[in-house]
Amino acid sequence: MKTDQQLTGVFPVLPTPFLEDGSVDTASLRNLVRYLVQAGVDGMTFPGVASEFAQLSLEERLQLTALVMEEVDGKVPVIIGATSSDSAISQKIARQAKELGAVAIMVAAPAGLDMAQQIAHFTAIAQAAPGLAIMLQNVPPPVGAGLDPKDVLSIVSSVPGVSYVKEEALPSGQRLSVLLADAPENLKGVFGGAGGRYITDELRRGACGTMPAIELAEVHVALFKAHRQGDVQAVQTLFTRMLPILNIQAVFRWSLTKYVLYSRGLIQAMGQRAAGPRLDSVDQKDVDAFMKDIADLLLPESVVRSCIQTEEEVAHGAA
Repeated sequence: MKTDQQLTGVFPVLPTPFLEDGSVDTASLRNLVRYLVQAGVDGMTFPGVASEFAQLSLEERLQLTALVMEEVDGKVPVIIGATSSDSAISQKIARQAKELGAVAIMVAAPAGLDMAQQIAHFTAIAQAAPGLAIMLQNVPPPVGAGLDPKDVLSIVSSVPGVSYVKEEALPSGQRLSVLLADAPENLKGVFGGAGGRYITDELRRGACGTMPAIELAEVHVALFKAHRQGDVQAVQTLFTRMLPILNIQAVFRWSLTKYVLYSRGLIQAMGQRAAGPRLDSVDQKDVDAFMKDIADLLLPESVVRSCIQTEEEVAHGAA
């Protein structure tokens, strides 16, 4: 995969499937990769906040990243999450990402650092994997620093390897406008995030892509296709139809994502390591109803079933 290509479109963040005992479910992770490819995404990202990356050990991050890259097998570009407050860890992940053929790494600007320290952090990561594009993720605390746009631009201007920004501090649309208006030459584009809740505003303001959670991948793909075609009404209609699920996702995060994926048979369990509220039976009924309302926008069940394999089937295929 060429690392100098322009990244644009829908790059959902894969969750990390866990069994109820908290162990990683690698078979389900492979299912999700296949599902995203079938959904027609432009690329995918792993691990990010939606992957519960902070609850993964470094060994798990490296092993699961290699698994994702193996399963993708060059079908779409992959952005590898390398966020850590420890620069040495980010550097190690960056080196692996380059070896595996990722198109970019995503690194959140750490909280608690002054600008000189931020620049030093990103410089060290860029030097660890020369030529690999870096996406600066500007996410609010506690995950990241929630930098002002001028500070984001200061880092981008000081570290040529930073080619993209994922802007998630609010209001993301206004911040995105500032970033693009004053962008240095090495800034190729700005992505939106925040679960896709502000995607229409971000696209109006020139976002080159979006990195939402995975549960509505087909709808995000359709929305971005309509955007590329200049069909503003279709973009608005698709966004409006997603809103009930996006509202629930804003509160329940991993629990919502995993319930939807479990309901569709793509993961074996709804295990979650990250702290956060869980859907109860009433919430689940609401989600079921909202998903039924958008069933015509989703992949047919037969296609979803074709993405599902057990660990034994994966092992047999490798043999």
